[in-house]
Amino acid sequence: MISLATGKNAERLLMNTPGRWLRPTLAALFVSLAWCAATAAYPTPKEADWIVRDFQFHTGEVLPALRLHYTTIGDPSGEPVLVLHGTNGSGATMLTPAFAGELFGAGQALDATKYFIILPDALGAGNSAKPSDGLHAKFPHYNYDDMVLAQYRLLTEALGVHHLRLVIGNSMGGMETWLWGVTWPAFMDALVPMASQPTEMSARNWMTRRILIETIRQDPAWNNGDYTVPPPSLRLANVFFGIATSGGTLGYQSIAPTREKADKLVDARLAAPPPLDANDFIWQFDASRDYNPSPGLERIQANVLAINSADDERNPPQTGLMDQAMKRIRNGRLLLIPASAETRGHGTTGMARFWQQQLADFLNTVPRRAM
Repeated sequence: MISLATGKNAERLLMNTPGRWLRPTLAALFVSLAWCAATAAYPTPKEADWIVRDFQFHTGEVLPALRLHYTTIGDPSGEPVLVLHGTNGSGATMLTPAFAGELFGAGQALDATKYFIILPDALGAGNSAKPSDGLHAKFPHYNYDDMVLAQYRLLTEALGVHHLRLVIGNSMGGMETWLWGVTWPAFMDALVPMASQPTEMSARNWMTRRILIETIRQDPAWNNGDYTVPPPSLRLANVFFGIATSGGTLGYQSIAPTREKADKLVDARLAAPPPLDANDFIWQFDASRDYNPSPGLERIQANVLAINSADDERNPPQTGLMDQAMKRIRNGRLLLIPASAETRGHGTTGMARFWQQQLADFLNTVPRRAM
């Protein structure tokens, strides 16, 4: 008999996973079982692959065939909604009870009987093309602009979608959401970027990413990307980054109030499988290096509901950067979730119960623009 985690139990299970990232196969199994138990109210997800021909990266490099994997929920006749995952994730990792289970069911904010939900695996992640497919360290060093371009081509060329009701993304997906708004301003009615800022990648957010990358690159076992077994540093770097940049001060205090409980949490994360491939891991984090939608914020035409948490370690509100950026957006508002023992810092927005009602209210006010 299999015992499934739902609700707060599912949140605790995800919190006890190293860096909140699972092996793709384990993640797919978990979300598939959890979907059956907790979110059967929405249509069965469908997965597919599409090959992008002659994809040109921002570096000028061209791959003649680039595979993109994606998941859809609902009928294609519904209003299209693009949902974008975080670093090291995939479309499947968004199908948790805490996220999809709170959003895609009948009567919920993104009711999949009314909307056509599209969840792509980003370039370099999930089952889309990535270094571990064969090119290893010779795989082009893509950036977020390349990832968003690949998503655009998937929508327009493969799915025939030329206008979106909504683009919503979390963490890396939130940053991609900002890029969607400045790159194709008329393509969507609404933008909901979460756990992100429309500002240059910098400060602690980039510094911790840089250390994460250097920890692996300076491991002799990495061997310039030509390794046969995962470098030992991969596990340590992953666990350290996850603890340092996601979880929330009050959140960690609530689940690890003693040294013994803190050790138990660390031990559990160190004991879990590391990310599958070091090159994939490095490329995914390095892709954020030149992220900066700030110069184009005035181009955004869509209505914007930005959602951040007050205890987000990577995007601390104390800098004032978010407030300054929001003043430049014509139809924008910020929802800042207060820190508490129930929030999880950068991971808070992965739990839709904190913001699902505000999303529903927001969409009810957003006009439908002509394609």
